[in-house]
Amino acid sequence: MANIDKAYPATLHYNASPFTRTQAKTLRKPGTDAEIRLWKELRNRRCGGLKFRRQHPYNRFILDFYCHEKGLAVEVDGGIHNNPEVIEHDTNRTFELENLGVRIIRFKNEEVFRNIDEVLMRIIQVAETS
Repeated sequence: MANIDKAYPATLHYNASPFTRTQAKTLRKPGTDAEIRLWKELRNRRCGGLKFRRQHPYNRFILDFYCHEKGLAVEVDGGIHNNPEVIEHDTNRTFELENLGVRIIRFKNEEVFRNIDEVLMRIIQVAETS
């Protein structure tokens, strides 16, 4: 098993606590159907040569997918994210992450299932602008 604290750049996890790291590891196991579908396309540098990590701890957050090289997080949102309280939470979360230097791109589950090619193209476009 890999040692989390080995030769990673200091900003890779940006001071994530041991609790956040453990939670991220736990979340990697199940995954939603949309996350699993997108992960098949992102893993092993399949999307524009970008290296993504799944359920990546970053500060006090856990990012669905994170490309450290580009400082880009990809979030996949299910129906709960249409709830006004969750929308407000997501907006605040995005604001905080952007202040830490992470850009966020969000997709709804339906986008991932209906048009994965468009999702991947948008990820590459956003990554290229960094």
